[in-house]
Amino acid sequence: MPNSHKLLLLCAVTAAVCSVADLAWAQKKSTPGHMEMKAAAPAAGDASMIASAMSAAPRAVGDKAAIVAMDATGAMRELRKGSNGFTCMPDNPATPGPDPMCGDANAMQWAAAWVGKKAPPAGKVGFMYMLEGGTDASNTDPHAQAPSASNNWIKTGPHVMVVGADGMMEGYPTSPTPDTSAPYVMWAGTPYAHLMLPVK
Repeated sequence: MPNSHKLLLLCAVTAAVCSVADLAWAQKKSTPGHMEMKAAAPAAGDASMIASAMSAAPRAVGDKAAIVAMDATGAMRELRKGSNGFTCMPDNPATPGPDPMCGDANAMQWAAAWVGKKAPPAGKVGFMYMLEGGTDASNTDPHAQAPSASNNWIKTGPHVMVVGADGMMEGYPTSPTPDTSAPYVMWAGTPYAHLMLPVK
């Protein structure tokens, strides 16, 4: 899988998690365009996936977060229930680098809007952790799937993200070619602008 698909895959998963979380983790009937949350028995490898997902966030967050993963059929599977409003996903082994992530409910809603090319929910600031690192992505085109001469492809290391914070990012760099070792605004000038905060 190309690096460009890493972030899109993660957020596709996020969108599915969001829709399930809004129904209090109830199972959804499988229909076109939807993913069903399976409450299956633990499978071989679940422990390593749970550990990977938890590594995306501080221990105090990861220990109590819901853990979900996509199975080989594309369906979402709950690996562990959570109690703190955060949902974590393990690294995608098909991508070049580590990319587990963990977000709160507002961040999940924001990501679902981004993937669906809809307006993010107003007045909902969300927080995401990617303490194992991120992926390659365009810094100017929220839906770019590959690098080009004009879409300012960048790499990120371990970071956290503040999303849905319109009006709160004044003073942070909005350059299309930012120094990713310092805080900056990603996708500035779009509805999906958000604050990137490196942690190492």
